Amino acid sequence: MEQCKIDFTSIPWEIPAKGARFKAYKQNGKQVRLVEFTDELVETDWCTEGHIVYILEGQLEVNFNGNMVVFNKGDGLFIPASEKNKHIGKALTKVVKMIIVEDVL
Repeated sequence: MEQCKIDFTSIPWEIPAKGARFKAYKQNGKQVRLVEFTDELVETDWCTEGHIVYILEGQLEVNFNGNMVVFNKGDGLFIPASEKNKHIGKALTKVVKMIIVEDVL
C-alpha cells in the first residue's frame, strides 16, 4: 500500500519569493502543497499552470487575465491549465493559507 497520510509537520517550508512559502508532497504525478501567501507577496509573472485550490484561511484575490475574483475561507478554485486561464494571486488579508493540488512532471 502506498503512503496515504501527508504529514505536513515533517515537511520543510520552501520559500520561492518574499511573502510566499509552501510545503510540498509529491506522489504518482501529483503534488499537494500547503501554501501561505502574505500581503508582502507581489507576483509579477502570469501563471498558466492548472490548480485545484481550497482556501483554509484569509482572503485571496485572483486576477484572471484582467478579471478580478475574490475567494474567501472555505472557497475552492478549479483553474484549468491554459493561456486563457492565466492568473496572478494576491493576499487581501495579512495571511492566506491554502491547499493546492496540481500535476507535476
